Amino acid sequence: MTALPFVEHLRDLARDTDIILSDIWGVIHDGLVAFPDACEALQIFRADGGTVVLITNAPRPADSVRRQLEKLGVADSTYDAIVSSGDLTRQYVTAHPGRSVFQIGPERDHSVFRGLDVGFAPLQQADYIVCTGPFDDETETPDDYREMMAEALERRLPLICANPDVVVERGGRLIYCAGAIADLYLALGGEVIFYGKPHRPIYDRALGLAYDMRGGNGRVLAIGDSVRTDLAGANGMGLDCVFMTRGIHADEFRGLDRLDDAAVRAVFGETTPPLALMHELRW
Repeated sequence: MTALPFVEHLRDLARDTDIILSDIWGVIHDGLVAFPDACEALQIFRADGGTVVLITNAPRPADSVRRQLEKLGVADSTYDAIVSSGDLTRQYVTAHPGRSVFQIGPERDHSVFRGLDVGFAPLQQADYIVCTGPFDDETETPDDYREMMAEALERRLPLICANPDVVVERGGRLIYCAGAIADLYLALGGEVIFYGKPHRPIYDRALGLAYDMRGGNGRVLAIGDSVRTDLAGANGMGLDCVFMTRGIHADEFRGLDRLDDAAVRAVFGETTPPLALMHELRW
């Protein structure tokens, strides 16, 4: 293993790249404000003939994600398409008609069921669980769900995790996501089905869209800020990954302008490290 450099500009890494699969939260916004330099970088890449697919663990359909991006000031010209874990969760629900769902998550995530023929039930009568996150991600932790998960385990309910992220950054704070509750259920012995990064189906869909738009394949570069999801997912697909250090791993990179061999091992462990690091995305 060798030292891992920080790179200032995406243009130095994307000269031979045709397709970018970019994470959203932590790369182009922090949940409260968009990052103008990151949006500009992707816009320039597209203007030069590249294709950008945003690939996100948001537990909502792509059209809902697009509306959120619009509210944050992320222009449509920043990307060609969006693929979300919410889209894949909807596929599971559609493939299991007649079964009742218990949803764990805030009301804003109910759009994942929009337009679907689905019945809801309390935990005691449900056939499976769809978890989009804590009911209140501002105050709750996974431990608040220990009793509920123990009850679900007694009934042997499968839990569909619509967002494998454990935490995300919101305005400089880390908040828990559905992945944290799913990990707790797994630890208790429950069955969990994950939709989203780092699992292959979301990449297959994103690449399929990109190839269709381009009329063929091309060299792909992934961009993200999570070791568990973005880097692991890129590694699993055999893709180069540019890793943003401003996001959920910011504390581990604070004060560093390069990573020597020991630091690479400390941050990334046994995971194959990324192609390069960037403090923040800029062209």
